[in-house]
Amino acid sequence: MALLVFDIGGTAVKYALYKDKELESTRSFTTPLSWKEMKALLSEVKQSFKGETLEGVAISSPGAVDVEAGVIRGISAISYIHDFKIVEELEDLFQLPVTIENDANCAALVELAYGVAKSANTVLFFVIGSGIGGAVAIDGKLHKGINLFRGEFGYMMLDKGYTLSQSASPVHVANRYSSEKDLPTSISGQELFQLSDDGDESARQAVDSLFQALGKGIFNAALVLNPDLVVLGGGLSKRPGLVEEVSKQIDHLREKTGAQDLTISLDTCQFYNDANLLGVVAHFQNNIGIEK
Repeated sequence: MALLVFDIGGTAVKYALYKDKELESTRSFTTPLSWKEMKALLSEVKQSFKGETLEGVAISSPGAVDVEAGVIRGISAISYIHDFKIVEELEDLFQLPVTIENDANCAALVELAYGVAKSANTVLFFVIGSGIGGAVAIDGKLHKGINLFRGEFGYMMLDKGYTLSQSASPVHVANRYSSEKDLPTSISGQELFQLSDDGDESARQAVDSLFQALGKGIFNAALVLNPDLVVLGGGLSKRPGLVEEVSKQIDHLREKTGAQDLTISLDTCQFYNDANLLGVVAHFQNNIGIEK
């Protein structure tokens, strides 16, 4: 089976060919500013694989994805992908079966099947990118909730009127740092972390605030569901020492609230940034019959 797989993010769109149980030719392009531009670029990617016999297209996306309706509900960093029959339009574009699933759910699917969560009972997934995506799994199955909002941890309200996404996303934190420093253009999250590592005190404080917010979000969610495991995904999951930094924040909150008996086991995605691309393959295999 050969599938064209996409991971649509607020900053970039990753894509690859899934063939012979492996990802091939993984590349990316900058997330465009309109749906018209997005469709044109997606079509170009398909044309680049015209020598392959494709069985379908599988997509990971932000937002509350209604799989049966083929619509992305809720909100995300990409406003133009919401509230219309996106699967129908993409099937017309590609002339192939298309499936879409929420990005955090995709990461969860592959980690539950093959990765760090395969032996856990109750698992929370926090996927850190342009926002904070999330998923909840119990007994190896995703639980999405009546309005598809179960696991949408990024909406959680934290300090100063900011949501968890606004407080713990490297993109948002880097944008605020750039604004406070009156920089001519915003730096990236990666550049912010590099500045912090190089000794920039303001950058270090910004990074510390990110870890504090992430720790608080995980702590709050863990109080509700008391999971066996919390899995961190997204680009930040590759950062050395991430688990230790977040665990330190959680331990502080456990002590502050008197919840020392609450144990929170943290780990990072085994498949890192490829988790979403691999997860859409599992979703396509499991759900194409439903969506068609």
